[in-house]
Amino acid sequence: MTTTADPTAPRRSRAWITGAVITAVLGLFFAFDAIPKILGVSFAREGTEALGFSPDKTAVIGWVLLACLVVFLIPRTAVLGALGLTAYLGGAVTINLHADKPLAGFVLSGVYVGVLVWIALILRRPELLRVLGLRRD
Repeated sequence: MTTTADPTAPRRSRAWITGAVITAVLGLFFAFDAIPKILGVSFAREGTEALGFSPDKTAVIGWVLLACLVVFLIPRTAVLGALGLTAYLGGAVTINLHADKPLAGFVLSGVYVGVLVWIALILRRPELLRVLGLRRD
């Protein structure tokens, strides 16, 4: 039995697909950052401690990141999640700057990832350009 695609179903644009792929990659990236922190894996605790935090804060940082990620991945709350991830990444920029990490490799990496978060979101929801005043229709 062969089936054909529903002609009334909305087609996804290339931009939307690109945004979804970037979102998936970011989701994996953030999950691989959050889960070891939540589980208390030694490298995550040691890395957190090296930045000046007590090791018991590692799980809290992981849970905050995971919560922001989940909210970002839900289409209806994606904008709120992007704001949360942006705030989280701003904290990462600040703490890496405070720890005298290299500017381009460590400090600004949070900015690079944050820009990708917003690119992915705008590709998935182009109407945000109008809301942000970047496009008039």
